Amino acid sequence: MKEKERMIIDAAMKLFAMKGFTSTSIQEIATESGISKGAFYLYFKSKDALLLAILQHHFEKIQQKLSEFDHKNLPAREKFIKQLNAMFETLLEHKEFIIMQTREQVILLNDSIKGLILKMHEEIQQFYRNGLNSIYGEAIKPYLWDLSMMLEGLFQSYIKILIFDKDSFTLEELTAFIMRRMDGIVASITGDQPILSDEKMERLLNKTKAFSFKNVNHVEIIIEDMKKELAKMDEKEDLEISLDVLESEINKENPRVPVIQGMLSNFKDIPPFKKHMKEIASFYHFSVD
Repeated sequence: MKEKERMIIDAAMKLFAMKGFTSTSIQEIATESGISKGAFYLYFKSKDALLLAILQHHFEKIQQKLSEFDHKNLPAREKFIKQLNAMFETLLEHKEFIIMQTREQVILLNDSIKGLILKMHEEIQQFYRNGLNSIYGEAIKPYLWDLSMMLEGLFQSYIKILIFDKDSFTLEELTAFIMRRMDGIVASITGDQPILSDEKMERLLNKTKAFSFKNVNHVEIIIEDMKKELAKMDEKEDLEISLDVLESEINKENPRVPVIQGMLSNFKDIPPFKKHMKEIASFYHFSVD
């Protein structure tokens, strides 16, 4: 991210927290950033685009904090507790911005923002499931979706308390308490019939995507993620062409699935793109190797 973009994001978060998203003008954001209104549009085409960038910035910070523990030689439980602590801390760094989102329901403004929120939720749920599986083992695999939903409920409930009263207890106390509650749930859940399964959740997620936003907008977010991965690579000219063709095709009124399949096949042997390929393929109802 360019330094000027970061300055605009910081200024906007400050103003959104003070005045709210709707009541803050682009002129005010530009003034707070020390730039002209015209210069603002060199970096963000609209206030909605700026909000999307802010949400992406927050999500990337959370991902970065969580990944810091990936290569540390820690027991699974200790690692997961530290990651939960880090996630609480990162969210609380800009608690006023979280309050603004809740108050104004800004995620309903456009499909791209809704798509990013859904993507964030899916990845956080995957983080919960991976952590729980690493702690409790294969015995809880049939219950991972139910357990991750319960853990998310606990996390979301306590973040609301922390936003308004951070000093009543430490994060270390809280995360240890939450994990003891998960111990009790895990001990009592085995042998019961799971409510959620991979198949049920896949259907639910597809219904949610169809209801919340147009598929093409969510795919555009995936394309942006692919561009970021591509930027890290040295030999990329052929892949850039494939990605340009892919992006052009999905933006058509009637995208041609064979063209999408053909362009995706050019990424099949590159590990960072495996997840993106599967996500796009699922939208267009075909499979990838």
